[in-house]
Amino acid sequence: MVAEALTADAVHLAAGGVALAVALAVVYFVDRPSGDWTRALRSRLLLGVPWGTLVVMAGVVGVYLFVQSGLDNPNRPVVIPFRSWSYFYPEGLVWSSFAHAGRGHITGNLLAAIVAGGLSEYAYGHFPDGREVGEADRLAVRLRRLPSRVWALPSRARRLPQRIRAAPGRLAAVESPAANPYVRAFLIVPGAAVAFGLVSALFALGPVIGFSVVVFAYWGFALVSRPVAAVVAMAGTTLVGVLYDAVRVPVAFAEASPSYGVPGWANVAIQGHALGVIGGALVAVVLLRRRGRARNGEGRSADSDVAAGRWRHHPVATADGGGTRADATERSALVVFGALLLFGASRRLWAVYWYLGNERYELYRAVGVGLLALLAAIVAVAAVSRDEPIWPARAVPDPETIRGGIRSATPAAVGLLLLVAALAVVAGPAVVPNLVAVDDGDLPGDPVEVEGYQVTYAEDVENRLVGVVDVEAFGRSTSVNTSGVIVTNPDREIWTTAVSKGNLAFWGYRAVDVGGTGWRETVWVQRVGWVAANGGPTYRVDAVRNETRRTLFTSEPARAEPRIDGRTVVVAAARGSFELTVIGGSGNNVTAPLPAANESVTVRGITLVREGDVLFAERGETRVRIAQRERYEGRQ
Repeated sequence: MVAEALTADAVHLAAGGVALAVALAVVYFVDRPSGDWTRALRSRLLLGVPWGTLVVMAGVVGVYLFVQSGLDNPNRPVVIPFRSWSYFYPEGLVWSSFAHAGRGHITGNLLAAIVAGGLSEYAYGHFPDGREVGEADRLAVRLRRLPSRVWALPSRARRLPQRIRAAPGRLAAVESPAANPYVRAFLIVPGAAVAFGLVSALFALGPVIGFSVVVFAYWGFALVSRPVAAVVAMAGTTLVGVLYDAVRVPVAFAEASPSYGVPGWANVAIQGHALGVIGGALVAVVLLRRRGRARNGEGRSADSDVAAGRWRHHPVATADGGGTRADATERSALVVFGALLLFGASRRLWAVYWYLGNERYELYRAVGVGLLALLAAIVAVAAVSRDEPIWPARAVPDPETIRGGIRSATPAAVGLLLLVAALAVVAGPAVVPNLVAVDDGDLPGDPVEVEGYQVTYAEDVENRLVGVVDVEAFGRSTSVNTSGVIVTNPDREIWTTAVSKGNLAFWGYRAVDVGGTGWRETVWVQRVGWVAANGGPTYRVDAVRNETRRTLFTSEPARAEPRIDGRTVVVAAARGSFELTVIGGSGNNVTAPLPAANESVTVRGITLVREGDVLFAERGETRVRIAQRERYEGRQ
């Protein structure tokens, strides 16, 4: 069966690949591009490849495999210690922007990064002002030259010491290292991404994890510098994802099945994503205006300066004081505004919600859409506004006072100020929670301890993570309760509900991975229960580690509804077992352990018979079902 499945996958993959190759060949034959398809890429990128983005992606994969122990289990990396828990836990801050919660998480971010990061890197450029690309730069020409270059390797190796000695002089001859395409590709671009990831972790609201904050910064940069291309690239991410899935799983089988999870919008780290978009847009605005000033400072006469006025600092202005038609179309306020709206709507930047506790959420969709529109307008004003005074009659040429600066304010300056303010509004709320240490009080139950971690189960206890700062607003409070598997580590400032009560009830068991850089320990948590007839469930929660089982929690007993001779049966969870108590009628209540499968026990004249996973009560000719073993939808 396995061989047949592999053969079927190979056949379908080959068929799809051939069809794709034929389609591309037809388009190539019709276009006859002669290198035009990649000329724009090669004019701004080394070999037309976004090397900086690829370097960062390789680093993210390395973190997943080696830091998070994803090499041991690619589908279940260690997650808990690599979130941004607190300023007092630097390890989490360092890794949180580059670690991921699972294979699907990292795959989605990397596929988006190759598109958004590639577009942003193209806009930044390895060659600051672009370059002329001729026939000699085509890939086909380079491949034809490859054999001769291979034969020349010995002679080039003999000249290597001489080239090394000449390197300082060659570097000194470069006007600025930042203008070197190799420095830009392999140092500046990946360095900027890593720096943004580290800084953004300082302002993450809650225990955030994932590379998405950097990906959204890529998008913010692209939406300002190349808004039309960015909108097209959003569809490109879908295409890249489909191609990846087609290669990985050419043939998929599916059927209807139950599932469990919070609403999709509640899984969005909206604050981190907004932080990324605003940060990327801010960098793009500053960079474009610097380039505009640099362009307009060359080849300009005094008369042209007077004629152009302060419009010369517009990001799409050219040396003659105006902007090209293409540039004006590419970065008009309407285009940037529309691009931000489309992007924000598709990436759920409108998902403003409040956590009510115990997996309940309240979504403020209308307010979220309004805030998204305001953010799009602010970015458009900052990106495209002219650098001319709002009140020309009141402006002063060189303002030296605050009042003079206000009178001489320009739309561009106001937009930039508003963008910085938006960044502060989004980042600011994260500072105080990150400065507060998590309460290291005693946990309920009998926790399992693993290298400083404590794992237990509790229901309706205060969520010490959400309530670390007590805030009340509009009838809502951060003081909420939680139920589920709780993991703490006071030394790492960790307190979290690793598995919710509902999640455990759906699956029956879950793995809780704790650890640190390069190491992991797994604690399996299992729920075992019985459901009384018309009386609800009673259950216990056990932790299993190193083949040792420990009961963490027992729920309230459940009373079966059927009555036999005035008596009823109560099923109760106990440590390591279940108990049956016959109550009612005349006489004292009597308790007995739950019989093993296909065995029975008699209590106060009632015979309790267990047949597999069903428990019956018998007395004389009467036989009724008392309880059955709890079933878990995720395992059916």
